[in-house]
Amino acid sequence: MLQRSLRTPALRGALAAFSPRATSTTLLPRISASLSQTRLLSQEVRSAIDKAVASAPVVLFMKGTPETPQCGFSRTSIQILGLQGVDPRKFTAFNVLEDEELRSGIKEYSDWPTIPQLYVDKEFVGGCDILINMHKDGSLADLLAEKKVIIEDDTNPDTDAAGQQAQATRETTEQSTGGRSKDAKGESS
Repeated sequence: MLQRSLRTPALRGALAAFSPRATSTTLLPRISASLSQTRLLSQEVRSAIDKAVASAPVVLFMKGTPETPQCGFSRTSIQILGLQGVDPRKFTAFNVLEDEELRSGIKEYSDWPTIPQLYVDKEFVGGCDILINMHKDGSLADLLAEKKVIIEDDTNPDTDAAGQQAQATRETTEQSTGGRSKDAKGESS
């Protein structure tokens, strides 16, 4: 029975890779196919994502915009940030649906397979599942308070240097990436 099953082409091909007689001509097509599935992030895309991540203290890469999320996970992430009281002047979101390079590049950049992705103070926090857990256990509130990105009653929007710096950085980033970012109110920068 085993002899008969080894005669089938699929099993012979699978076993050939383990054979000491395997040569570069038999292995290279398999290796090439595997490598072609791995996308290497270009320096240009990496630089654009670096600028986007640095464009505000809180940055969310999402599907859609804060006022019209295009998936439930993006909607949930926006709702959590709203519940946490993130200051809209210190927040920006990038719609990955507008740019395929950004959509695939951010996944490689963060080594995280899903969108949305949250960055706080240029550090990757996680996706929607991580945000939910951090929201539930209070660690997200602690992180946001530590980074001073939540709305405080005594904050004057006209004299808030971090908010003004975030706005200027967003404008510079948009010019260099060609993308539009939106703040939590949905206003284009």
